[in-house]
Amino acid sequence: MPVTARQVIELLGPMVRIESITPSLIPTGSGEGKVAEYIAAWLARTGASVDVVEAAPGRPNVLARLRGTGAGPTLCLNAHSDTVGYGGWPDEALVPHVDGDRMYGLGAADDKSGCAAAMLALAAIAGSGAQFRGDLLVACVADEEGRSIGTEHLVRQGGIDAAIVIEPQPTHELVVEHQGFGWIDVITRGVAAHGCEPDVAVDAIVLLNGRTVFHTGTVTGGTDYATYPSFAQVGIEIGTQPGERLSDRVAEIESIFAEIARNEKGFSGDVVVRLEREPFVAQGHEPLQEFVVKAMTAVLGREPAITGMNGWTDAALLQAAGIPTLLLGSTGGNYHTAGEWASISELVRLTEILELTARAFLA
Repeated sequence: MPVTARQVIELLGPMVRIESITPSLIPTGSGEGKVAEYIAAWLARTGASVDVVEAAPGRPNVLARLRGTGAGPTLCLNAHSDTVGYGGWPDEALVPHVDGDRMYGLGAADDKSGCAAAMLALAAIAGSGAQFRGDLLVACVADEEGRSIGTEHLVRQGGIDAAIVIEPQPTHELVVEHQGFGWIDVITRGVAAHGCEPDVAVDAIVLLNGRTVFHTGTVTGGTDYATYPSFAQVGIEIGTQPGERLSDRVAEIESIFAEIARNEKGFSGDVVVRLEREPFVAQGHEPLQEFVVKAMTAVLGREPAITGMNGWTDAALLQAAGIPTLLLGSTGGNYHTAGEWASISELVRLTEILELTARAFLA
């Protein structure tokens, strides 16, 4: 039987109510413990083998395996159970509500809808009693919004032959590549001086302003109103496209610093890399893609668009581990901000696509 909108609402709503903010972003966040308990209990009722495995203390992955005969591959459906914070809408974020085709709430789209789709697809297959050669593994992982320790732990365990990462995305699009990113601190140093002595000072903040065109996340600098600042630091996130490395962007910033230093005695600058994630480019995915395209065409009534996307997902980590990986999703909106929502009807269709793909790939 096809999954219904009511089943989607009854599964997704309770997950949205459970705060699972990743504490690596928001120190007061609870992490995934409570939502992992809910997911594991729900999946246990399907007859799948369920394990709750800590990627780090208090940061669990939920792994549900529907076992086949052992003669086929293991297909992993990967989605993340953590969310960002909800500072902009504290009274509404954890109170899911449905308005027409939309469910509103923190994580409704990013990415508890992905967890729900994978869970419902597994349940539908398990309930049919069908036997397959391969295993279906649903992985609801921790910390994708932070440093992705959940998927890092998952790939170290091995045993996955192909993967579909589920993230908010138009249902008619099949993603085969996306950008990487880096978190870096850009530090400038000048010469402090009294506020009435501009000719003596080398202003670290002024020389930093306007020098980057990237997303700035944090800014610090200076000591007081009356003194030219001798230190400034910005934390930025830089996107990297397939074929690029973060080192390419760092070299560009360092060349700017070298140019400034030639003209401003007493100036120096540094770039400190805090985190680097490679872009995602699918490789060896063609057999899986054939099944996905057939499933999407059957459900949507048209062939999907094979495309790339801005942003970064755990697909890059799975592919980097040598696991052929694709990315699918269902539509939502207002990600990482007030009024986040997920399309219920698209989530129903996504669940059917995942079910059909798993049945064909694992047969």
